Amino acid sequence: MTFRNGLASLLRPEDSVLVLIDHQPYQLANVNSHEPQMVINNTAGLAKAAKVFGVPTILTSVIAERGGLLFPQITDVFPGQEVIDRTFINTWEDRKVVDAVRATGRKQLVIAGLWTEVCVAMPAIQALGEGWDVTVVTDASGGVSVEAHEVAIKRMIAAGANMMTWLALAAEWQRDWARTEQAVALTKVITQHAGGSGIAYLWEQQLLNTPVPGTSG
Repeated sequence: MTFRNGLASLLRPEDSVLVLIDHQPYQLANVNSHEPQMVINNTAGLAKAAKVFGVPTILTSVIAERGGLLFPQITDVFPGQEVIDRTFINTWEDRKVVDAVRATGRKQLVIAGLWTEVCVAMPAIQALGEGWDVTVVTDASGGVSVEAHEVAIKRMIAAGANMMTWLALAAEWQRDWARTEQAVALTKVITQHAGGSGIAYLWEQQLLNTPVPGTSG
């Protein structure tokens, strides 16, 4: 096994490309590994983080005419961008998607999608075999059961994939809070999508802007 360690193994926005796969109503209807609203929220947070860091993002669906359009929480982040609609279950067998990824010139391939055990696992495993550095965002993905999701993750790890959650990935792209341009925009995403962390940040700002009561005396 080749261990993923060292500074060079961390993800960098300038080397990353994100592919969001089949976040559609049909697939969401049978996601049971996660609370569905959480998947929508996390995927929207991931999409917004990618936009903050200028990470090229490929949007793809499967037979959208029957399975439904991608969640508007995703497409609204990239207004006017084409969604590549496929017939292949395995995204990595669709030449239009692969060509779009290759055209970015990036080698750190980040994937999230529905379902983990099908539409995420197949392209991740194929891409790994072709030499791509693959990271799967587990909490912006979901399976038809907890078992299906977890077994798929184990299968992809065995094939050499890296696993992360969306907020951990955003932090890895940020890397240094001195990158103030991205830090301000990322903080906005965190307040919108990072649950308790976002609310705690807003509370902190409230306290910093609240005068300390004077002491009587």
